[in-house]
Amino acid sequence: MILASSSPVGLWLGLAAAAAYAVPALAAASLQAGSARAALWLAWVLHGSALAWAMLEPTPRFGFASALSVTAWLVLTVYAIERQLFPQLQARWALAALGSVAVLLALVFPGSALPLSATAWLPLHLALGISAYGLLAAAVVHAALMTRAERRIRLAEDPHSGMPLLTLERLTFRFVTAGFVLLTATLAAGMLFSEALYGRAWRWDHKAVFSVLSWLTFAALLIGRKRFGWRGRSAVRVLYAGALLLLLAYVGSRFALEVVLGRAA
Repeated sequence: MILASSSPVGLWLGLAAAAAYAVPALAAASLQAGSARAALWLAWVLHGSALAWAMLEPTPRFGFASALSVTAWLVLTVYAIERQLFPQLQARWALAALGSVAVLLALVFPGSALPLSATAWLPLHLALGISAYGLLAAAVVHAALMTRAERRIRLAEDPHSGMPLLTLERLTFRFVTAGFVLLTATLAAGMLFSEALYGRAWRWDHKAVFSVLSWLTFAALLIGRKRFGWRGRSAVRVLYAGALLLLLAYVGSRFALEVVLGRAA
């Protein structure tokens, strides 16, 4: 398939980022920790540069793949910060693979042009939504690590080979809480200021329905943890369900429009 990036600079930045991500993703077992860390840092910088270049172009574009790419970059940013606080955090190869796939998808499907005539509040609204995606995706990553830690405990493996289970659980719900706050702000802005943001009144299309369903799922998760002590696999399943609904909301709807139906908006 021919890559569809809108500029040569963006194309080469994206390809370089994907290649740098692929190094720790494909050679995790043979690379030394320092080399893998350097490759991931280089990929992160190149990825961020590609995203910035795409937004600074005369006609910026955005779509489902762009949303996934920004989300992956935010998750890797969170991981880089957390590694400074918790050196035992081990998710480098999986996140590198996620970053490589996300960058390549954004090159193949750059999305449609953003309406430059829209209100200046639209970028803020998009930033709120993508930040919610990023924080809740980080919660999903931590939930997966928590599931792996539980499995190690059941199999009587070395309990010190990763982060402590209670620490992972605490971090997971902190990310859920922060992501829920941003998701609430995003939905509230969309409902109250839809005409200013998109030039039309709020309507209950499938994107709105899935967004509200994901909000209700995360709300139930936080209430269930606070009131009933939900934790472990039950809480993780609810988190995964909410994340899937949120993924179907924007990314799913844009994928259907851009790829399945071949429409710009």
